[in-house]
Amino acid sequence: MEYEQESLVGKVSEIYEKISRLESLNPSKQVNSLFTQLVLACIPPCPIDITKLSNRIMEIRSKLITLCGKAEGLLESHYSTLLGSYESPLNHVSLFPYYSNYLKLSHLEFTMLSQNLTQLPTKVAFVGSGPLPLTSIILASYHLKTTAFHNYDIEPMANSKACNLVSSDSDLSKRMFFHTSDIMNVSDELKEYEVVFLAALVGMNNEEKAQVIDHLAKNMAPGAILLLRSAHGARVFLYPVIDPCDLQGFEVLSVFHPTDEVINSIVVARKKSTPMISLNQGLCSGIMPSKCSEIHGFNPLNHGNMIEELTIDEQLS
Repeated sequence: MEYEQESLVGKVSEIYEKISRLESLNPSKQVNSLFTQLVLACIPPCPIDITKLSNRIMEIRSKLITLCGKAEGLLESHYSTLLGSYESPLNHVSLFPYYSNYLKLSHLEFTMLSQNLTQLPTKVAFVGSGPLPLTSIILASYHLKTTAFHNYDIEPMANSKACNLVSSDSDLSKRMFFHTSDIMNVSDELKEYEVVFLAALVGMNNEEKAQVIDHLAKNMAPGAILLLRSAHGARVFLYPVIDPCDLQGFEVLSVFHPTDEVINSIVVARKKSTPMISLNQGLCSGIMPSKCSEIHGFNPLNHGNMIEELTIDEQLS
């Protein structure tokens, strides 16, 4: 196991060196090839304890997450421009190379959401929607067909491109809204949403992400659902990890770690009605509960079966 981890860290470090020497992260044969190599290296299950990695490797991981975020943004921007050049952009979304991953991820998120809601939401927010808001588009098109989606992004150009994609669609143009603002400046509106999705790349380090989560905890409506994307195993080299300690103000309902090409782990939490100070210790002891149970029938797409169901009682026991 130690050899497996060393081998992975060596491979990731080698790819990082090549990526860090690139003149540009814009989509190209070389850029696409290197990031594909990186993703393929990180997909196989490998137990990585990030608290035990050396300072040098932790620094590489931090820089790699930033590089991955930039490259992902540029890739989405490139394809959003390309799709926007068609008369009906949404008829061509499958041109995006990771579209099938988004279909699977959205299906997973909808399934987990359905298990924790008594009825489908009428109004949801997606924080960090970007120039190619595929999750919102897929959920609105196939799963939440009457729900209004309020997409928040800090970049005016991202929202402009995203808006262009749905403007010609008679249904989605009425249900998709784009807000150019820093979510840290949005407060009262957050109380209107039954569900808030937080994109993986909002808050590129633990401190930033903790601040965003704390802001959502203070401003979301009691009982509203927060759906977050995290990373597990070797995938921690690609995306930030949600620290359970940062989910104060929320009750963690379930966590799912895909083991296939869907990279992100999914965390579903509910905004607490009243603050529970005694929960601090229970949450910070780690997200793995004392009782784990697979959700039967949950796994229609063979994503692996790493699922954890948590309740308040289990965390405090």
